[in-house]
Amino acid sequence: MPTTSEFGSALRGAALRVTRPRVAVLSAVHANPHADTDSIVGVVRADIGEVSRQAVYDVLHALTAAGLLRRFEPMGSVARYETRTGDSHHHLVCRSCGAIVDVDGAIGDTGCLTPTGNSGYLIDEAEVVYWGRCPGCVAATAGTPAG
Repeated sequence: MPTTSEFGSALRGAALRVTRPRVAVLSAVHANPHADTDSIVGVVRADIGEVSRQAVYDVLHALTAAGLLRRFEPMGSVARYETRTGDSHHHLVCRSCGAIVDVDGAIGDTGCLTPTGNSGYLIDEAEVVYWGRCPGCVAATAGTPAG
């Protein structure tokens, strides 16, 4: 877990002022990858005391815009945040319990990540979400009669 001074350095490196709410949000997201806003608000309040929901939203927006956080929104879910930025990782999402796990980008034949046709776009990123059931949910339903 990075230290408060490391979070401060990251904020200064992104040309952002170092404030208690910004450090608390970075710390909360680092400790709780893939957390939603409500969870982050709870962790930040437990860390630094009363802070408005709007202040946390503003900090999340500023940190995402600065590239210190990544925001993603799996279909049917609220926005989630993580500190793993700048790489091409993807996510596994459990259809049963909603657990989310990072997975490194595909290697080898990645034809599905290259759009067909000449759209004129200069592609710089592809976002992939794998859907299925996590090992815990698979184990919990093993032996359960279908139907």
